[in-house]
Amino acid sequence: MKKLLLFPIFLLLLGCGGDKAPPTDPSLTRVRLALNWFPEAEHGGFYAALEHGYYRQNGLEVEILGGGPDAPVIQRVATDAVEFGVSNADDVLNARAQQAPVVALMAPYQINPRCIMVHAGSGIERIGDIADITLALSQRPAFSHYLRKKFPFTGVTIVPYPGNVTQFLMDPHFAQQGYLFSEPFVARNKGGDPRSLLVADVGFNPYASLLIATEEAVAQRETVISAMVRATVAGWEQYLRDPQATNRRIHRLNPEMSLDILAYGAEESRPLILDPIARQQGLGQMSLERWSGLLEQMIEAELIAPGAVEPGRAFTTRFLP
Repeated sequence: MKKLLLFPIFLLLLGCGGDKAPPTDPSLTRVRLALNWFPEAEHGGFYAALEHGYYRQNGLEVEILGGGPDAPVIQRVATDAVEFGVSNADDVLNARAQQAPVVALMAPYQINPRCIMVHAGSGIERIGDIADITLALSQRPAFSHYLRKKFPFTGVTIVPYPGNVTQFLMDPHFAQQGYLFSEPFVARNKGGDPRSLLVADVGFNPYASLLIATEEAVAQRETVISAMVRATVAGWEQYLRDPQATNRRIHRLNPEMSLDILAYGAEESRPLILDPIARQQGLGQMSLERWSGLLEQMIEAELIAPGAVEPGRAFTTRFLP
C-alpha cells in the first residue's frame, strides 16, 4: 500500500504566488486559504470571490496563498497553519486514512479535469488503448495508481511527470498527464497535436478544487465556515459568468498563465463545474454515493486499507446555499 507522508519535518508556511491581504480591517474575520497549485483557472472562483468583494461582503478578509508541486495543503489545514485549503477528494480520503481531521465543504469541479495527453497522430482514442509508448505520470496521485491497476499498458514505459510539455513536443511516442485546460492548450499553441483523454471517462472522477477545513472548525466556527462557503460559491458563479477581471488578477500573480490560456480554462471549466447535478441542485454539491465509490476505487488500488475511512465524515453539504 502506498502511503503519503502526512506531516513532513517542516511545513511550507509561505505560499508562492499568493495574493497578499490588505491591511487588516478589525470588522472582518481574517482567514487564510492555501492553494494546491500556482494560481490558475482551476482556482478562478476563489479569486473571483476576492476580486469582486464577496468575501468582504460576508465579513471575511481572505488571504490566498499560492501553492506549487506537492504543496502541503492538507498538512497546513490539519495543523491550523491555515484555516482553509484547496484539495481534491482523493487527497482528502488519503489524509483521513492517516487520521488528518479534514473535511470537504464544497466541490466546484463535479467532473475532474485530469487527463492523459497523447498525440492525435498516435491513433490512441481511449486510455485503454495506450500501448507501446512512454507515459509520464506522477507517482503520488491516486489516479496514477488506479490507471496502472485498471489497464495493462502493454509495452508502456512509465516515467516521472516532467511538469512541462517539452518532451511531448519532441517525441511522437510520448504521452503525459495534464489538466484538460492547461497542458493541452500549451502544447497546441507550441505546434503540437494533443488529444486529451479524460480520466473521469474511465470511471475515476474525484471532486476537484474542493474547499476544505478541519472538523474542529466545522463544529466550532460555523459562522465563519458558512460565510466562506457562501462567498466561495458566489465567486465561482461569478467566474463562470464573466472571468475577465479575475483572470487579469490571476495573470498578475502567475504571469506564466497568459490571459488566453486563462480564458480557455474558464470556458473549458464550465461543463466540468455545471454538470446536470450542479445545474439542478446548485454549484458545489457532493454526494455520499460519489465519495463511497471513490473510496472503493482507492481501496482497490491499494491506496487505503479497508475500514480506514468513513466516507460520510469526509465531507459536509450543510453550509452550501
